[in-house]
Amino acid sequence: MNSTASIQKIAGYLAELYPDHDNTLLRDQCLAAMEITEIGSVPEARGDYWDCEDIVLISYADSIVSNSRTPLETLKHFADQYLSERISTIHILPFFPYSSDDGFSVIDYSVVNQSHGDWDQIEAIAENFKLMGDVVLNHCSARSLWFENFKGGRNPGKDFFITVKPDVVLDEVVRPRTTDLLRPTRTTLGEVLVWCTFSHDQVDLNFKNPIVLIEFLKIIRRYLEHRITWFRLDAVGFLWKELGTSCINLPKTHLIIKLLRLLVENKTEDAIIITETNVPNHENLSYFGDQDEAHLIYNFSLPPLLINTLITGDATQLKRWMMTMPSAKMGNAYFNFLASHDGIGLRPVEGLLSIAELKNLTDTMVEFGGRLSYRATQSKTDQPYEINIALWDALAGTDREGKDDFQFDRFICAHAILLSVQGIPAIYIHSLLATNNDHSRAENTGNLRSINRHIWDHDELELNLRNQESHHHKVLVRLLELIQTRKHQKAFHPNATMLTLNLGSGLLGLWRQSLDREQKILAIFNISKEMRILPIETLNLTIEQSWIDLISGVDFIDRNGTVELGPYDFLWISNPK
Repeated sequence: MNSTASIQKIAGYLAELYPDHDNTLLRDQCLAAMEITEIGSVPEARGDYWDCEDIVLISYADSIVSNSRTPLETLKHFADQYLSERISTIHILPFFPYSSDDGFSVIDYSVVNQSHGDWDQIEAIAENFKLMGDVVLNHCSARSLWFENFKGGRNPGKDFFITVKPDVVLDEVVRPRTTDLLRPTRTTLGEVLVWCTFSHDQVDLNFKNPIVLIEFLKIIRRYLEHRITWFRLDAVGFLWKELGTSCINLPKTHLIIKLLRLLVENKTEDAIIITETNVPNHENLSYFGDQDEAHLIYNFSLPPLLINTLITGDATQLKRWMMTMPSAKMGNAYFNFLASHDGIGLRPVEGLLSIAELKNLTDTMVEFGGRLSYRATQSKTDQPYEINIALWDALAGTDREGKDDFQFDRFICAHAILLSVQGIPAIYIHSLLATNNDHSRAENTGNLRSINRHIWDHDELELNLRNQESHHHKVLVRLLELIQTRKHQKAFHPNATMLTLNLGSGLLGLWRQSLDREQKILAIFNISKEMRILPIETLNLTIEQSWIDLISGVDFIDRNGTVELGPYDFLWISNPK
């Protein structure tokens, strides 16, 4: 498709979004904001965005702090020391000045939080790793200049926020919180009610004003100038509001993502758009669009389903979901994770787990030290929205017998599954370090999510990582070994074929085949505390090839034999490449 077609697409998106504006002028303003001087053709969806070596680390800038370095320098030091040649991309969670929610209430998008470091230190991390940054575009801080200008009737900011009348009916609005949606705010024109999807310190931006869009294009360009090429669109599903609707996943939200992708790809061919939409599974899948929206979508159903599998010892629901998930097309992929800075979302398992199964899961997580966050519903009753818990503690035992001695094995098995499924694996730094629940931090901040946002002192962390008896040391060493093995297997390419095997409820079996069909891997997991005996003949290992377990190095020569899998044992059985 030629450059004229690209221009027409941009103009078409803008015409649908802003029918009452001069779209030629808006188009030129968008291109100027991105500093695109020459528009190219509509980029084709490519198959070379990623490969089997792509693994992401998720971390705050200050997840590890030191007296002798800034947090960003400390993060670089840790990543260079432990993760070089293992991790390909680092997702640095919001590193801007902020007023709440550990960075997701941004005061100023143009500068790095002085307590974290500076732009040069961001770029220094990019010397060895690709970088992902958050585009927090649904809302900004109530302490931002934009909001101060809004209250004072000044620009920029005067028309940047959403206000509604007191008598407006908002019953259909879907929200992830139980707080009041509207924030009374004094302005030069009197008191108004301002829309706040998340908290009253996080005021929603009005994308019906095209100047807001243009401001975010400038922000994205700044990211690119500082070597950030992966863009996580935070809470993007809530972006566009229309009264009388749910105000989530609306068509114009999808149009904005299409426009952002087209502009960003014209600015740099290495750009990746990833959407963060903590919604039911079928809605989440819609953000691939027709390969013209997100390159990657967060696979939100995986964490609760996999945790449920490992605490119950029953893979039925996980396998049922896996078998219904469509394979992502080349140029798209799932962004797989088990834990993040947020809690374990429960909306993505609506329709996948029964009410009884969901209650069993939440009860078990509370028993293991977790907490529950709730959301308001149209029925006026609060429903669990997410589980707030560190993954290490979430896998401390089983639903029937409580905590046990298999926490390490269960935890490693979970990550072996993460590294095996179709998509790009992402590991939260507190999973890599097997960090425990931080109840004191949650109490101090008043934010339940802080339970999984511990801040490590660098010296204390180093003592733990040097102590071979420490579970932090054991987990890090084992996970890095698995990552090192995994990144050399073409059958683990994010788009390599995956089939789910029928091996009974106590075993999870995945069949992966590389894009060139040269390598096949059978990934077999015992997801229970029970010993499992697996007849090798059930795996259909072809006679003309030899097969080896990549984990233990054991050859599978006797096709009539059996293999024993102890509690949470697993195999990566591969043919020679």
